[in-house]
Formats: sequence, structure tokens, C-alpha cells
Amino acid sequence: EEDSPPRIVEHPSDLIVSKGEPATLNCKAEGRPSPTVEWYKDGERVETDRDNPRSHRMLLPSGSLFFLRIVHGRRSKPDDGSYVCVARNYLGEAVSHNASLEVALLRDDFRQNPQDVVVAVGESATLECQPPRGHPEPTTFWRKDKARLDLKDDRISIRGGKLTISNTKKSDGGMYVCVATNMVGERESEMAQLSVFERPSFVRRPVNQVVLVDESVEFRCQVEGDPSPSLRWRKDETEIPRGRYEMKYEKDDFILRIKKVSAGDQGSFTCVAENRVGKVEASATLTVREAPQFVVRPRDQIVMQGRTAIFPCETKGNPQPAVFWQREGSQDLLFPNQLPQAGSRFSVAPNGDLAISSVQRSDTGYYICQALTVAGSILAKAQLEVSDALKDRPPPIIQQGPTNQTVAVGGLALLGCRASGDPEPTVTWLKDGLSLLGKEPRMSLLEPGSLQIKNTKLSDSGMYTCLATSSSGETSWSAFLDVRAELIDPVSHNATALPGPPSKPEVTDVTKSSVSLSWRPGPKDASLISSYVIEAFGQLVSNSWQTVADHVKSTQYTVKDLRPNTVYVFIIRAVNTQGVGDPSPMSEPVRTQDISPAVQGIDHRQVQKELGDVIVSMHNPVVLSSTTVRVTWAVENPSQFIQGYRVLYRQTSGLPSPGAWQVQDLKTPSERDINLQELKKGVVYEIKVRPFFNEFQGADSESMTARTLEEAPSAPPQQVTVLTVGSQNSTSISISWDPPPTDHQNGIIQEYKIWCLGNESRFHVNKTVDAAIRSVVVGGLQAGVQYRVEVAAGTSAGTGVKSEPQPIVIELRDVMTGDEGNSSITDVVKQPAFIAGLGGACWIVLMGFSAWLYWRRKKRKGLSNYAVTFQRGDRGLMGSGSRPGLLKAGDPGFPWLADSWPSTSLPANGGLGASKDHSNFGRGDVLPAGAGEKTGTMLSDGAIYSSIDFTGKTGYSSPARGNQATPYATTQILQSNSFHELAVDRPDPRWKASLRAQQEMASLGYSLTDSRSCANGGKNGKKKKSKGGSKTAKPNGSCWANIPLPPPPMNPLPGTEMDHYAPDRQAEGGYESDSWGPPLPVQTYLHQGMEDELEEEERVPTPPLRGVASSPSALPYGQGSSASLGSSHHEEMQSMLQAHLDELTRAYQYEVAKQAW
Repeated sequence: EEDSPPRIVEHPSDLIVSKGEPATLNCKAEGRPSPTVEWYKDGERVETDRDNPRSHRMLLPSGSLFFLRIVHGRRSKPDDGSYVCVARNYLGEAVSHNASLEVALLRDDFRQNPQDVVVAVGESATLECQPPRGHPEPTTFWRKDKARLDLKDDRISIRGGKLTISNTKKSDGGMYVCVATNMVGERESEMAQLSVFERPSFVRRPVNQVVLVDESVEFRCQVEGDPSPSLRWRKDETEIPRGRYEMKYEKDDFILRIKKVSAGDQGSFTCVAENRVGKVEASATLTVREAPQFVVRPRDQIVMQGRTAIFPCETKGNPQPAVFWQREGSQDLLFPNQLPQAGSRFSVAPNGDLAISSVQRSDTGYYICQALTVAGSILAKAQLEVSDALKDRPPPIIQQGPTNQTVAVGGLALLGCRASGDPEPTVTWLKDGLSLLGKEPRMSLLEPGSLQIKNTKLSDSGMYTCLATSSSGETSWSAFLDVRAELIDPVSHNATALPGPPSKPEVTDVTKSSVSLSWRPGPKDASLISSYVIEAFGQLVSNSWQTVADHVKSTQYTVKDLRPNTVYVFIIRAVNTQGVGDPSPMSEPVRTQDISPAVQGIDHRQVQKELGDVIVSMHNPVVLSSTTVRVTWAVENPSQFIQGYRVLYRQTSGLPSPGAWQVQDLKTPSERDINLQELKKGVVYEIKVRPFFNEFQGADSESMTARTLEEAPSAPPQQVTVLTVGSQNSTSISISWDPPPTDHQNGIIQEYKIWCLGNESRFHVNKTVDAAIRSVVVGGLQAGVQYRVEVAAGTSAGTGVKSEPQPIVIELRDVMTGDEGNSSITDVVKQPAFIAGLGGACWIVLMGFSAWLYWRRKKRKGLSNYAVTFQRGDRGLMGSGSRPGLLKAGDPGFPWLADSWPSTSLPANGGLGASKDHSNFGRGDVLPAGAGEKTGTMLSDGAIYSSIDFTGKTGYSSPARGNQATPYATTQILQSNSFHELAVDRPDPRWKASLRAQQEMASLGYSLTDSRSCANGGKNGKKKKSKGGSKTAKPNGSCWANIPLPPPPMNPLPGTEMDHYAPDRQAEGGYESDSWGPPLPVQTYLHQGMEDELEEEERVPTPPLRGVASSPSALPYGQGSSASLGSSHHEEMQSMLQAHLDELTRAYQYEVAKQAW
């Protein structure tokens, strides 16, 4: 075959791998000769194991690049990047496609943790989280109460990090966790609690009641819900005051009881139940039966012929009386709402007033008003007199009417009313449209027509109208009286400071629908007048004066929208800060034109036809600001009859239905644009344009909409309420509010921000909720801290005005707070008596401790003359001819071991029954981990002594096979098989430590598992530092090394090898003749080389191995040692050893079990 250049037959693919994981970038090339493959990362050659054997990148024979692990970090060069493989031979090279190697990541912190949600049963609940940043982008799922959420439920949907549960149930409540996962692993968000509560519902609703005056009545209601709803009663949309109304619970019923019912108690009583997730109401009506009474009696009337006569007749009673009229001497009855007969001039209004239009002389006479109920009937009559004088006189003029007033409960209210006219008018008063006279004895009519109200009540608040009536007509003037329980800043009215009357108005121009007027201000009032009010009276239009213009700033004005061919007269009033002044003299009568001269002679059908052909096309409105929109349009088929364009616009957002159309005219036909100003902010308007000619109008353009720019709300949320919630010692508060007034929202409310501001910034708690939420619970507040709660609404333009701060302090009752407790402790500690007492107590403890140390040292010093030295046999343990030493621990011949140290079944240290492989048993390097570090025994400080009787022994050879050797100074804490499992088969190192090492071994004491070393007498031992490194602490009297052993027999027994190893011991350093110690337990042998870690002053003689006898030459015996110890001392030592060894047994078993586990 011919040689060929390289060709890539398998290109590497993009990979995403977790950090530390292996990965392979495949690459396969063909060619002849076989090409070599190299890899490049981001343009640089990749180092592989062929370049550096220690590299974690391997170039496989196939050409693929294998990563033992993906490296990604700051310390080493990361593996992520863009890779290509290059195949070469002498004929050329081939380069693969780029392959990116990316390292998968998943951060720990969620960008948004889910928040606690409270919903009512049946509502939708939404929990939202944003997972931590990661690569590849992590996916999310949810866990509820540690179990993965079942998505088979159709009510549950997850989109991204948003969990939505529709139609929630009580079982949906629980703790939810958002879990983010990708190939790196999983991350869990903070837990969020979903609380599903039940709205209140009625078990018993109140029922309607019908009673007579002075009887008693009660309403009952019963509700259920979760949490338990709060209950209250309301009457006619107002809260029920305490007093005559008694509210109480009786079993499960909430009862409202009313004693001695009066007519004023009649109305609707509503039981309101409310909890955190809802509110329900149920109403019942109380009907109080009452006999009919006259509220306004009919009065005699003198009316000019041709005018209308009205006889008022207002009654009250329960049920409402039936009112009818009858002319004296006639059998005909007139009822309210009765269909009038053809040509009839008599009618009765729904309120009972009788009206006689176009009065004639024959109508003179008496008219009777009658009221009838099941409880009785009443009647009253009045005379009608018809006057012959036919004069076109205007209605009465009210010179000075009542002004708005605010008074306190129990005060005096005086509403003035001064009227003039020809003939002299009669003044009457109405409250909220109903006659006042005869209703209340507290109300009286003063001259010249003022109304006086004594001992005012809250119920007196309302709109009061002064009505001046004469045969020429009537005129009214209204003002509002506000009666308050507490009057903080009363408003005074100074009648003398009112402006004087302007000059008589002059007519300057007249059209068919308008009259232009001019006037001059009154003397000395020009600088004080803020505006003018214009009133008009027109014949055949009304029988009273009408306000046709107000807030007029100049002294000339054109009154529009008047009726054509009608006679009008005008009066002008000036206004300043004190109110409205007296009227000007009446203008001369003026008649509006009948038909506009410009329209005369024009065919109306032609005008309408041409206007109908005009097509107006609107352009898109341009929003200039939050209150201004620019409207432009184009016109097709223009007409000569276009006088201008009428722009109509109305609000379509923020209202239950579109608002009324507003109009702005552009009277210049050549212009095609207009600016609509003073619009509401953030509101959608529907706009259209229409051409017009006088009263004729063309077709509308197509409607277009425009939304004015939003601004931050200009008013705070209303009715902000802050309450503590939860148990008595809860640190949570509930905050509720209502949206800002509609006119001040300036757009669509998107969120509410809540600030709980403490007296320090570290106590601040802020929260933002959705616009649909009207209440929120804020938890985790600090008890005893003064918080100020503020709420503000926000639109897309920003956050609006904050509400007035609502102060609240959370108090934990019957529980002392941390600060209070610390404060009281600090106060006690600072007392001189406490300091003196503490010092005295320390001195007493120190003296007692010194005395105890002195006694202990003295006792130990008295026992320090006894010493025993032991040697080790060459067979490692105990030969047949060796001295038994301390084997046979259970033998009664060794009383210092017999009771406290029971024999063991372990094949340890000697005896014929022991295997030679057991020579390693007990070495430090085969101990359970950590066992060799324990150096405390917690044994008694006293020595163990007793008289020894060897006469009962047959010999001192090795123990028989039937008697296993007993380890010296230990208990049966593990079975033999346990130690076989722990042992390691190693060479048998003879124990040939130097004297120093032997002393150091003895200083370690005897400890199995208890961390309380003998270096601190049972406390937590601490290591001391030295030049040589760490070393164990100095042992005290509780260590084995300091407990004297029983003395050896006075005479060596035959068969022993007491002197067998004496030369060796002398060669190795031997033992000091004046110091000795017990044998080191098998668990605490030291490794060679550890002797350098101990200090010189801590050295004590090295204990011998179990079963090895000491040389007789090295055994100086103290004289009379055994004789000096009595039996009582023996028993005391045995009991102390038994207690300590029991504790050692439990500790060691625990350590072995823990390490095995």
C-alpha cells in the first residue's frame, strides 16, 4: 500500500465532567505510516503521561486523551478548556474539531429561598425558589416533610423553581424544601412552612326578630374555623357600642342581647367571624313595632294662581304608615305613586307630599293628610289660599346660609340662615333631605331663621339644608355638621370677616345658550377675595336659584349651557377664606336668543349628511407625562360644516366599569392635535375624536387607548393595624392594611413594603409582599425593643409614601429576658458582700486542699521504704523451673491479689498452656487504636499488703496445664478469642529497654480506656511541651508505679531462678534497689524510641514482665514489712482496688466495643 497522510476518523465530543471525576476525549486517526497523536488545549500542547509519568493525563494508544481526574482550582492549572487532537506523520497532519471540556459546578447558596405561606383551604398556594448557580443549570424538585413531592397529583404543578398547589387541602400543610440538582449533586434550600387554614363558617346563623317597643331580644350565632375565628357584632355597618348592647359567649354561641328595645334599635345586626384566612358575615333584621307619628305636618299655603302648591306630610312608624290625601268634602283619595288621571293636576310624592300644579281659584280649601298602620292612625289638615296677584317675582334669596361646622358631643351647634324676598319667605330646615321640625326637642328655630341644636349627639352629624319658601318659589342652602366625640382643634367662623356684595352684574353678550357678565368687587374686598360664585334664575326652568358657576377667578365670565329663548336673572357672591358673602343686587332680566343666526337658512339634512361622510383616523396617542397625553388625527373627506373636533376620553382601568366620557373641544378646524391634561396617573384611557357643527355631530373615529405614566403612590396605605400574634410569649406581630386611596395610587400597585424598625439597626426587620396581600406576620422580633412599623405601597415607578409609624413593644410575660437576667446577675456580682464571700470561700477551699496534700504526702512517705524488683525469663514468659512470681492470682496464698483480682482465661504471659505465638500478646503495636495512649488507672493511692504464708504450697514450679496463668494487675475484660483477633503476628522483640526506658514505661501507669490519666489524678490529662517534644504528664500517687507491691518471701524457694538473669540485668542497666513498681499491663508496653519523649525527673523503675522472677541479689527486703500491716488495712486496700478495677473494666469494654464498631 502507498503511504497516506493522517485523517481524523473520530472527532472528540464536548464533555461536562464533575471535578475530580475521570473523563475521556476520544480521537482516532488513520494514515500510513500510523500517525502520532498530540493534544492541544486552548492552543497549547497538553502534557500527558508520555511527557511526564506523574501527569494525570494519559494518551491512550487509540489517540484518546484520558483524564484520571478532572482538575479545577486555583492552585493547579485547570483542565477545562477547548481541546483538539492533531495526528501527524511525515506526509502531513490532521486536526480534529474543537471539543470543549467543562467542569460541572453547583454552588451551595440558593439565590432565593422559599418563604412561609399561609392559605385557606381551597385557595392556591405558591412556593418559589431560585436554585444556586451551577453548570449545567440545575433542575429543581420539591420535598414535603423529607419525602419527594408526588407530581401525579393534578393539583400540583412545578414550573422552574415555582411550586403551585391549587385547591389546597389541610393535608397539604407541612415543611417544604426546594432541591436543586445536577451532575455534581444536590443542594437543599431553607425549609418553608405551608399552613393551610380553614375559613370561618357558620354553624348557626342569627335569625330575624320582631318585637314591640320596650321588649328584650337576643341574637345568636355559632362559627367554626381554623384557627378559631374571632367574633363581633355590627349594626347597620357600624360597630356596636357597649352599654345597652350586651355581648357574651354562652357555650359555643356568641350572643347579642338588647334590653328594652326602642325604635332606634331597629336595623340589621351582623355577626362577623374572622380569622387569618377569611371573614364571613351573617345578618339578621330586628323589627320594632311602633305607632305612626307625624314628622312634618302640612301647613297652610298661599300660592299665586298658575304656580304649584306643595303640602308636606312626613310620617314615621313601624311598619311605615300608609299615607293618603283627601280634600275636605270629597270622597276621592290620593295615594303615593298613584297613576295620575288624564288632565289631573294632583299628585302625591313617595314621601307623602301633595303637589297641586297650575293652581286655580277653585282649588281653595282644606286638604287632609292621613297616616295608617295596624297600630293606629293619625291625620292633619292644611288650607290652600290662591292669590290673585300675578307677578313674575324671583324665588327668595338666601343672603347668608349655614357653613360647615365641627362640634363636640354635648355642645351647641348654631346653623345660620338669613333669607329675603317678596313676599317674605318662610325658612324651614332639612337633615339629609328630611324635615327636622317636630323630630327633636333639642332643635329649635331662631330668628331670622337660624337652627340651634343643643346637647349635640353623634347621630346629629349630617347634611343640613336651609329652605326658604314663598309664593314665588323656594331656595335652599346646605352645610355639613360633624359631631365628634373628642374635638381637638375646633374651627371658628367669623361672619364679620366675610366679603361684601359685589356690584350689580352687567350683561355684555348674549347667545342662544350663553350670557356674558361683568362686575366689580365690593369696596375694600378686592385683595381678600379668592373667587366668585354665580347664581341664576330662569322662568319656566326652575322655581329656585341655581349655581351656574363657581371658583371664578376674574370679574367677568360667560355662563354657558343656558336654555334658548328663556329669561334669566343673575346674582354674584364673593368668596374668601372665611366663606361666601352676601349676594350682589340682581341683574336686569335677559333673554337668550332663540335660534343662532348662523344656522338660519341652512338645510340640517345637508349638514348631517356631510358630517357623516367625514372620516377621522386617529394616530397612536403619545404619552407625554403622568398626566398628559397628546392626541393627533387625520381627516378624510373634510366638510365645510366642520366647526371643530370633539375629543372624548374616559377611564377604563381601576374601575368596575368604564367611566363616563369626558369632552374637550378643539374649535379650530384646521388643527389636528390636542393635549389632554390633568389626567389621572397610571391609568388607561380610551380616546376617540368626533367632528361637530353646532349641535350636529359626525361619526366617531376608532377608539384607541393610552396609559399615562405611573408614579410612586402619593398616599400611604390606609388602616394600618399592628397586633401581636401567637402564644403569650410570641415574638411575632401581625400587620394588616388597606390600599392607598384610588386617586393616590398613581398606577398599579405591585408590592407592599413593611419596615419593622427597632431602636438599633441590628433589630431592623424588613419584608416585601405581593400587592394582593393585605396582611403579613413578621416573626423573630426582639423582646423589649421599641419597634416602629411602617408600610408603603409600590408601583413600577417606585415606593410611595410610608404610613405613620405604628409603635409596638413585644413583652415576654413571666419570663426574664436574657438582658434582664444578665443585668440582675451583674448587679449581684458587683455587690461588696458577694465579693467578700467569694474570696472567703476560695481561701477555705485552698486551705483544705493544702491540708489534704500534706496528709497524702505524709502517708505515702511512710510507705516508701518497700521495693521489689522483678526479672524476665529467657523463655519470654515463665519456664517450668522459674519462680511463679505473681501467677496463680486466685490462690489464697497471695492475699494481696486474691479477692480483688479474679483470675482470667486469657492465655497471657506464661504457663505451659500458652502458645509460643503469644509472646507478642500485649505489645503496644497490636493494641486497639488509642489504647496505648491511656495512662491513668484511678486506683487507690494506698499500697496493698498482707502476710504471706507459703507453707501450704507444694512447690513453685510453673503452673499446671489445668491452671491458666492470670495476668498480673488486670481483670477479665476480654475473651481470649478477642485478643487473638486483635493481635498481629510479628517477631518477638525481647524487652531490653534501657533503665531509662524501663523507668519511663513504669511512669505511664496503668490505663485502659479512660482519658483521665494518673498525671492529673482523674482529671483530663494535659500534655506538657519540652524540647524533646510532647511527653506525658508527671504521674501522681494514683499510678501503678507508685503503689508498693507485697514483699517477696524472706527465703528463696528451691527450684527458682532468682539469679539466672541477674548478670544480664546488670549489663542492661539493672534496676535500682530502692525503687520498684508493679508490672506494666500488657496494654501499655512502649515502642522503642519513645523513651526520648519523657523527662528525666519522671522516670521510675521499669516493671518486670508477668511471671519473671527477680534476682535474689537485687532484692533487698525491708525488715518487718509484713508484720507492720494488720488485717484491717488489708481489707481496706482490697475494697479500694475492687472499686477502681470495676471502673477500669467498664471503661475498657466500652473502648473495645467502640473501636470494633
